[in-house]
Amino acid sequence: MFLLARGGMAQSAEINVFSVLPLKTFLDELRPQFEQSTGHKLIIKYDVSASLKRQIDAGETFDVAVLLPALIEDLIKQNKVAAETRTDVSRAAVGVAVKKGALKPDISSADALKNTLRNAKSVAYSAEGGSGIYFKGLLERLGIAAEMDARLKPLTSSAVVPSVAKGDAEIAVISPPAILADPGVELAGLMPKDLQQYVVYTAGVSATAKEPGAAKALLAHVTTPAAKLVMKAKGLEPIEP
Repeated sequence: MFLLARGGMAQSAEINVFSVLPLKTFLDELRPQFEQSTGHKLIIKYDVSASLKRQIDAGETFDVAVLLPALIEDLIKQNKVAAETRTDVSRAAVGVAVKKGALKPDISSADALKNTLRNAKSVAYSAEGGSGIYFKGLLERLGIAAEMDARLKPLTSSAVVPSVAKGDAEIAVISPPAILADPGVELAGLMPKDLQQYVVYTAGVSATAKEPGAAKALLAHVTTPAAKLVMKAKGLEPIEP
């Protein structure tokens, strides 16, 4: 159901994509349909936004970047991303992961969340990811940053959820896509509505893309109604106009 007509497409191209980790399961599922229907090949590098931005700043080439909005805006200012291609692709809430089969803690309110964090032996989070930046600010907002410090486990984004599955951390704070992708953990719940902050993921086409038409076709593909259904299944939320 994701097929695009070949008619009018340029010759096949390799599209180098730099994408944030939370979109991995989403893009990996869409990749075969996109490649089959267009003839283009996707080469995707997944990492946290800050690391991908550093790589771009260091001169690494890309065709499409999907990062936090502020970083895409910075690349536009540097004339590294074409401003007219800026596209908000999706957003993700922040939730709590526990080991599969473990008792799910109460995080239904600010007070309940505060108690859960205080009672946790260890809490893993992404040191550089958008969810981790939010979590550090949340601890300050709850007034428990200092007392939690010794029990925090700042990790690379890809190591956060596995640390809970292996028992190295009791709980983890991260976006749902990472939690739903690991069978060794379960989503305990999302942050309370009054504390929730959505992390938005924004895409843009490189100003020096070798095949800008192919890159733009990818952005069109990931925002179709059919793609949005996949997005929701992977724990992401579409950005509606």
